[in-house]
Amino acid sequence: MTTLYLFGAAAPPVLEVSQVIEEAHARGWEVCLGLTPTAARWMGDRLPDLAELTGHPVRSEYKLPGEPDVWPKADVILFAPVTFNTVNAWALGLTGKFVVGVVAEGIGKRIPTVAMPCVNAAYVQHPAFDRSVETLRGAGVTVLYGSGGFEPNQPGERRPEGFPWHLALDAADAHREV
Repeated sequence: MTTLYLFGAAAPPVLEVSQVIEEAHARGWEVCLGLTPTAARWMGDRLPDLAELTGHPVRSEYKLPGEPDVWPKADVILFAPVTFNTVNAWALGLTGKFVVGVVAEGIGKRIPTVAMPCVNAAYVQHPAFDRSVETLRGAGVTVLYGSGGFEPNQPGERRPEGFPWHLALDAADAHREV
């Protein structure tokens, strides 16, 4: 079985992560779940159930020096939803958050990585966002943003069709080594 690191930041679609894990399992992935600290706080009491569902601890913080790694190596990383803040921090190499550190290092390790932002139409007007998306794409990250990926909604609104998780999982599947 191949290992998918599924990472999520604090945007509403992260609340659907248990269904995404189940779908990833149905597609033949072993899943390790990593969350930003705020996303982990949002999940609160659900974290033990998510650890049971994946069979691995849910991580949101770096391990201490000398502690063993509790996850198998990633074959593919899927970071969805990834917020405006996290896209920009990742592109700048600001690795204060565990999941950002893993994906930043993943570029150098050449781990296939897919990212699907969840940002609203006001945030994407900021010039840093497009630069960050281009930086990540230039580093080899598959960023599902725009046509064929996540298209921004208006502030405070959710897309009626929901977050396009199927596109994110399809892209992760495309990176799976045969």
